[in-house]
Parts: sequence; C-alpha cells; structure tokens
Amino acid sequence: MLPITMPPAMFSAWASGAATGLGLFAVVGAQSAFILRQGIMRSHLAAILAVCAAIDAVFIFASVLGLQAMTEWLPWLTGAVLWFGVAFLLWYAWQSARRALRPQGGLHLARQAVPSRRAALLAAVGFSLLNPHFWLDMMVVGSIAQNFQEEKLGFAAGTLTASVLWLFVLGVGSRLFAPLFTDARAWRVLDGLIAVVMAFLALRLAAAN
Repeated sequence: MLPITMPPAMFSAWASGAATGLGLFAVVGAQSAFILRQGIMRSHLAAILAVCAAIDAVFIFASVLGLQAMTEWLPWLTGAVLWFGVAFLLWYAWQSARRALRPQGGLHLARQAVPSRRAALLAAVGFSLLNPHFWLDMMVVGSIAQNFQEEKLGFAAGTLTASVLWLFVLGVGSRLFAPLFTDARAWRVLDGLIAVVMAFLALRLAAAN
C-alpha cells in the first residue's frame, strides 16, 4: 500500500493552520470550563466533544470559504452575538456561583441523575455559538487563510486538527481529574473558579463593546 503524501505547499498551509488553531483554542475559556465540568461529572462527555468538534469543523471551513463576507453583509450580527454571549456567560456564572456557595452543591448534583443528553448538547451548542470569542476566532481563521490561496483548505484542515487535539486534551484531562472530585470542597472550588472565569469574560466583552 502506497503511503499518503502531502505536497509541500499544502503541508505548510496545514502546519500554519494547526499552529494558529492551537494559539486560538488552547485556552481555558467558557467552552473549555464547561467541557471540564461535564467530563468530571461523566455526563455525556463523548457526545459533547463530538458536537463541539462538528461545530468547529463547519465554521472553520465556512470561515475560510466566506464567513467573513457574511458579517460584512450583516454588520449587526457581531453585536447581536456579543450581547447574547454576555447574557449567556453571566447566567452560567450565576449558576456556578450558587453551586459554589452551597456546602454540597456540586457534589450533590454530580450524585444525582445525569442531566439529559439533550440538555447537555444544547449547552455545548450554546457555549460555541453564543460565545463571541468563537466568532472572533473564526474571523481570524478566515482572514489568515486567504494568504494561502489555493492551499487555504489545507490551512482549514490544520486549524480543525488543532481544535480536535485540544478537545481530546480536555476530555482526557477531565477524566484524570475526576477522582479528586469525590470531595464537596473540590466541587465548590471548581464552581467558584468557573463563576469567576465566566463573569470576567462577560464583563470584558461588555466593556469592549
């Protein structure tokens, strides 16, 4: 069987896309914090990761192929997404803070029946599509990809590779940390940190608008 080879120009575009993707995605933001918590709870993690990867795939390639033009046609879209995102992040910060203030909050919820798959997947979609940082990242990806002309799909593939790699790291990391969360205090610390991160992101986005 002949080995699969990639033309040098395409490989260069792919490598640039992977480096760009890691720089953009490998941060503990709203989506990452949500995935970590769901993984620790062992609540539909595989399905959530699949949905997040699918959304990234669709929008990475859409951005490279013309998403930037759509925002030029609909200039109000960026502002609408930003304020929906601020509201969504503040709501999740409030929920996390409430759990952190309860002595058995997070641990109690983790021991209850696992939330429905539908609710978990809807939250995953929300943390992607209602996250203004997601749209800003897509704009960056689309803009840089235009420098690669015929190889821009290779750039998109590299960016998607970085996205999938980061999601895999989050999934594995959440499973590795799971044994630490048999103690209610660990859940309170986690939810407190998530509340701070979500509130900080929301306020920074609101101030920047």
